[in-house]
Amino acid sequence: MEKANFFKVSELKAKKMLEDSTLRAVANKNTMVTFFEFGPNTSIMPKHKHPHEQTGIVMSGSIKMIAGGESKILKVGEGVVIPPNVEHEVIPLEPNTKVIDVFYPIREEYLS
Repeated sequence: MEKANFFKVSELKAKKMLEDSTLRAVANKNTMVTFFEFGPNTSIMPKHKHPHEQTGIVMSGSIKMIAGGESKILKVGEGVVIPPNVEHEVIPLEPNTKVIDVFYPIREEYLS
């Protein structure tokens, strides 16, 4: 029988992303949750796409999300569902903006 994996976000390994942002990840067999914090000097997460489904929710601050050619300002409690292979980019609009993302399947590169 498998068992639950309890965790504290603050104790998950922080991976440096972009200029001064961090990503913390937790995963099971099929799904992954990441906790992304934009650093004060990160002005953009450049255009990219991946084969993973992604659901993102703003937890603090705000972002400008450009996905599939559509642009939207997202504030706390608002989010986006991005299908696989849809190009997207993110511009943080406030210092230390935090976003939670859920991925399927898991992104192995975020676990290393």
